[in-house]
Amino acid sequence: MAMRPPILLPGDTIGIVTLGSPLEASVINARIQTLLNMGFKVVLGQSVYANNGLLAGTDQERADDLMNMFENNEVKMILATRGGVGVFGILPYLDYETIRLHPKIVTGYSDMTILLNALYQYANLITFHSLMLIDFQLATPPYNFDQFFAATSTLMSPRPILNPPGVPLVSRVPGSVSGPIVGGNLASFVDNLGTPFEIDTLNKILFLEEIHDPINTVYRYMNHLKLAGKFDDCIGIILGECTNCLISHGTSYEDLINEFIVPLGKPLMTNLATAHGTYKAAIPIGATVNLNTINNTLTVLEPTVRM
Repeated sequence: MAMRPPILLPGDTIGIVTLGSPLEASVINARIQTLLNMGFKVVLGQSVYANNGLLAGTDQERADDLMNMFENNEVKMILATRGGVGVFGILPYLDYETIRLHPKIVTGYSDMTILLNALYQYANLITFHSLMLIDFQLATPPYNFDQFFAATSTLMSPRPILNPPGVPLVSRVPGSVSGPIVGGNLASFVDNLGTPFEIDTLNKILFLEEIHDPINTVYRYMNHLKLAGKFDDCIGIILGECTNCLISHGTSYEDLINEFIVPLGKPLMTNLATAHGTYKAAIPIGATVNLNTINNTLTVLEPTVRM
């Protein structure tokens, strides 16, 4: 069983880091003000405002920021400003044993997929495919905050993961399986293949979502995972939205699911509202969940934080 990080409580300190692409200082400051207005304290990493073109500082600098947050006893949650590109570059510079000894809530999506799964695999830490700093604004739907705080600030168990009203979960292949959930952004997942940080799907429930790729590219990614054995190894599949994924050669995302994913024969649920979509469910990477595509339910079977 994976380790649960300590619960996030009102007044706790949140460590802000930029681990991939840079973000404008004005946006960072506005989102930090939202956290302060919520009653949280904040600590900033040294590279939060850095801008080295594609990246916010060197790989070593960004990794040092993250490690400093793990080693800071005041910090209860580590919140990345955004994803983008570059998170993969910090992985070789992290001390996973130190992280294991100082578990914290780590949350994000997009390129953060790489870090979330690495922390689960190498530090045995439950992480959260959920909000980043950029999402802490008044325009964020209440559903997103409800999901985030249910996962990080309560001991609720079992916890159903429900889509917002009017957005149905869709079960495509019947079955009921339970196991740790892994995955996240499809393109980021594929980037990891063949590296020491490749995501392990053996006896796991595999969750995937994507954004801004035409369907022919999504097909190539899916086929890459298939040939790499990732669909053979997993026990069930959950597909989130393919946000702004354009029809290619007359084939839509729905067509791809029916023609490529359904025939795999694994319990399959689609249309989970998450990550790059407007609505963002909170998926605890490494936690044990039940995927029941007979009853059309997705349930987290254990608390994902501890007192």
